[in-house]
This record gives sequence, structure tokens and C-alpha cells, in this order.
Amino acid sequence: MQFAGLPAATLLQIGAVAGAAVVGLYILKLRRRPVAVPFWKVWRRILRDEEATSLFSQLKRILSLLLQLALLALLVVALGDPRGLVGGGRNVVILVDTSASMKAIDVATYAQPDRSRVDDARDEAKKIIRGLGASDRALVAGMDATVTPLSTLTSEAADLDEAVGRLRATDTRADFALALRFAADVLRGLPAGEIVVVSDGGLPDARDASGEVRLGDVKLGFVPIGKRGRNVGITQFTARRYPLDRDRYEVMLELASTSKAPEDVELVLLGDGNVVDVSKLRLQPGERLPRFYPNLSGADRTLEARIALAGGGRDDLPADDRAYALLPDKRRIRVLCVTAGNTYLEAALLLTSYLDVTYLSPGEYPPPPGNAYDVTIFDGVAPPVAGSSGALLYLNPSGPSSPVKVGGDLVNVGFDTVDKKSPLLRWTAIEDAYIGKARRLVPGPGDRVVGASEKGALLVSGKRSQRFVAIGFDPRDSDLVLRIAWPVLVLNIVGDFAAEDSSYLSGFRTGQAWHIPVPTTSDEVRLTAPDGSERRLPVQQGRAVYFGQEAGFYTLETGPKGSATKTRLAANLVDPGETAIEPARKISVGGQDAARIEAPAGGFRGEWWVVLLLAAALLTTIEWVTYHRRITV
Repeated sequence: MQFAGLPAATLLQIGAVAGAAVVGLYILKLRRRPVAVPFWKVWRRILRDEEATSLFSQLKRILSLLLQLALLALLVVALGDPRGLVGGGRNVVILVDTSASMKAIDVATYAQPDRSRVDDARDEAKKIIRGLGASDRALVAGMDATVTPLSTLTSEAADLDEAVGRLRATDTRADFALALRFAADVLRGLPAGEIVVVSDGGLPDARDASGEVRLGDVKLGFVPIGKRGRNVGITQFTARRYPLDRDRYEVMLELASTSKAPEDVELVLLGDGNVVDVSKLRLQPGERLPRFYPNLSGADRTLEARIALAGGGRDDLPADDRAYALLPDKRRIRVLCVTAGNTYLEAALLLTSYLDVTYLSPGEYPPPPGNAYDVTIFDGVAPPVAGSSGALLYLNPSGPSSPVKVGGDLVNVGFDTVDKKSPLLRWTAIEDAYIGKARRLVPGPGDRVVGASEKGALLVSGKRSQRFVAIGFDPRDSDLVLRIAWPVLVLNIVGDFAAEDSSYLSGFRTGQAWHIPVPTTSDEVRLTAPDGSERRLPVQQGRAVYFGQEAGFYTLETGPKGSATKTRLAANLVDPGETAIEPARKISVGGQDAARIEAPAGGFRGEWWVVLLLAAALLTTIEWVTYHRRITV
């Protein structure tokens, strides 16, 4: 037996002192009251009768003493809050699913229209706690992309209930293997280990980089949550500006339906809070429908997509009905043109206002330190490339620094073959161009021939230390400069270079660690979440690190308050696995199905000190009745 209250030594001291006091009170001689009587002979006969029953009176007093000592023993033991009265206890880890699918409201009622699966999960977890035996111990943990223990391994029902009350669903998917390994580590070396999973069953396989999870002798139980799986969600959402027309942009998204019947939905695109486009779509059961929206305008910074069932209804998972994206700033493309003079090239670069062009003669290259460019155009030269030059366009390259080898001269040629799928040739017809003089290009491994004559390659793209495109002739030696295809070709190449910005993300994905570029050298970085909460972030190698669990728009502040640099971020759930919310009725680990738990199992959960106090009250009642019945007096 163990005592959770006062220690056993203290209880023995209290019991000894109190017991001695009770016995001492019973040893004291009973003081008789003097009573005047009129006739002594009558009372002499009564006294003779009393002497005959004196032995019985002593026995009654001993019984009264024993009752008082028993009452005292019960009170003293209750002060110790005894535990372990029912034998060996279990050690239970309760894993409650808090992934995005647990936000489903298919369990809502008329009285609670917003009740979600995680609310049911909390109720089921409390039932399990109430079903624990007095010597059982349990730990409560939330299970999403991470595992969050909310209590210690304890037998205190109040602490476990409080931990269950702090469970909240996030916009992430569940990492089932990670949660099982955590629970197995908690139970390692403990007797009678059990894991109880409270979930809708939408869990990935219990497998990770270390292989399949093995639980050994640990028992696995499953409490199913959820009723149905009607849902339509946004599973992809991204946006980008057109590099040569920064007022316009394009959007790519994907919708997925997990309903068992066709669903009519209304899709709304908003830019900076204003409606940009409204579409009505029909999705078949299990269909994944991609949508592409080109040439959109009307948004400066933020984009949002919303879907709703036609007719004003709603599906069972509101969490994936909205998605968010940020458009990049309207930054002009910085172009460096290294040329001795080329009117046709300069004219082509004047056709858009989103280019910031700098001209240098071949002798002035490389540019002064501190100048960085997105694109550099080498007209008739191929010098060693400076690191700040960006992507490279070569016109009629030659020399050892050319990215491709240059072969023999070609005369009177044209583009006999072209790669029509290449974005460089979009809206052009260069196969009609005549080239009076050119040089044959010899592509290297991994290079792509975009256009060629029968005698050799004339237009090659590839990548060395930077991306490049090489044109194997001077445009002025062809009639290409007299065609609309010439400026379109130049702007296509510049736009394709500028469009590949791997450092920019229109939105992050929840359930992952975000490494956010910090625009200043300050290590004072604060992030405001969509719910308005603010936290300070650590900075590692110029990037703030944060594990995102909530979809929406974030604000990153760098520097002291009042003069901080602010940056917006967008985060999305976009997870087909969480959009599929049809509840499962069983889960398996290591080829074995988990035992389904329908009702709380376990031993007596009542507190023993309460039982002891009730017993003391019962003895007090017995003493009161026997006293007034003059049994113990």
C-alpha cells in the first residue's frame, strides 16, 4: 500500500497520540451525581441489581471504546490518501488525434451546431480516464504532425482531465508512426503497458524512415470517432506574377471531393479582399479537379480561394474550404546589357516598363561591386562571368568562356526544327526566319536544343553555374530583327529567366518547419499568427525557424517594435490525406488490428479516502444509535 497524502510515519504518530487520548478518556473514573431520595431501602435493592449486571456494563464500555478506536483509525488512514489497494496497475498512454480531419463537424447536433470530432475525442478520453483503476497511471498526448504530451504519467484524474481539456485540433496531418514510437518509449520497462488511440482512423501507415513500428507486448486499443465523410476541399493553391507584366498574375489550384455523390460547389477567388472571379463547378465522387486561371488582375498582394456547396450548404470539414497565397512584390527585373551597340536589341528591351536596363561596353564588364542583376545579355562577347550577373543570354558567343562550344560557320540557313513546347518560343514563328551567317553550336550534356538547322544547332539552353541561352548568330545577320518574333523571343527569354525564383514561395504548408528569410541582420524576430497570437522566433543562418500548424496569413516583424520591417506570409493545409475524412472503424499496426474500445474499461476509480470517510460516518451513526438506545452506556 502507498500513501499519496501524509506519509506512513506521520500517520503512525498521529494514530498513537490520538489513540492514547481516547483510551485515557475511557480509563477516567465515572463521576456519579449525588441524588436525594426519600427512602433508602428502596434504592438499596436497585443497587443490588446493578451489582449483578456490572460485568455486562463493563463489556458495553469496551465495545464503545472499540468503536471509537475504529473511527479514529479510519480518519487517520484517510489522511494518508491510500493507493494501490487493488493490486498491480496498468500504464496507459492515451493518444488523441488532433490533426485537421478532427475539425470535421459531422458529429454536430442541433444544440451544438459547431461541435467537431475533437470535442467527441475529448469526451471519449475522459471516459477512459474515469474507467482507470485506482492503481492505474495514464498520460495524455495530442497527435498531429508532432506529438505533444499534455500530462505526466500519473494516476491523478484531475490532472488528466485538465490535460484533455487543453486538446485542440490543428491544420496539420497526423504522424502516426512518430506518436506510436513516443508512446512505446514512455512505456518501455513498465508493466502492463497499453496505448489507446482516440481518432477518426484517418491515419497514415505506422511506418517511417526507421521502418515499421513494432509495439512488442504493449496492448493497442482504438476508440473510433466520426460519423460520415462528405467533403470538398482545396488541395493545391499557388500564384505567380507574369515577369514582364507585374500587374497581372496566374493562379493554379486543385479541388478534391471525397463525397459519395456528385457535389456542386461555388469557387470564389479574392484579391486583397475583393472578388476577382466566381466559378460554379461540379465534382464527381472521388474526383480531383485542377483549375488554371491565367491573366488575372485586381490583386496587389494577397489572394484567397474559398469554396462552398451550392445552395448555401456546407460540407463536413470547413478547415480545407479556404486557401491563401501571396503575390511577390512588383519588383522590376534588373537587366545588364553588355554590348558595343545594338539598336535592335535596345528596341526589344524597351517594349515593357518592367525592365530596369543597364548598358555597359565589353571593356567595362564586370560591373562595380554591389550591383546585382537578374539577367545579363552578352552581345557578341563571352567574357568570364561575374557572380552577380544572374541568368545569361549570349548572342553569337565565341571564345573559351562561351557556355557551349562553337563549331564551323554556317551560311544561308534557317530553323528547320524547333522545340514548340519550349516557353522561349511562345507566340513566335522563328522557323520562317532567314539567317545569312551563323555558327554551329555544340551542346554539352544536359543542354537542350531549342532550334536547329539541318547543319547544326542554332539555339541552345542549359545550365552551368547559372542558367543560360545561347543564340548562334548575330541577329543583324538575319531577317529575324525585322519580324515581331525578335522582340517576343528576347522578352520570352528574359521572362523565363526572371520567372524562376526558387527563393519565393506564394505560401507555406502547415505541418512543416518553415525557414523564413529574415530581411535584416536583427535577431529580434516576432511572428503574429492568424489567431492574433505573437511569439518570438529563433534565427539560424539568416532564417527564422517556425513549425506552422495553422492556415492563414501571418505577419513577420524583424527589428525593434516601432521600427520593425514587416513581411507577410501565407500558409495552407492543402493535404489530400486530411481532406479524405471518411472515418475508419479499425486501425492496424504491424499487421495486427487494434482492439476496439466501446466503453471505459478498468477497475474501481473512486478515491479510497472518500470510502474511508464514509465508513467513519457510518460508525458514527452506529455509535449515535447505540448510545440513544442505551446499548453502549
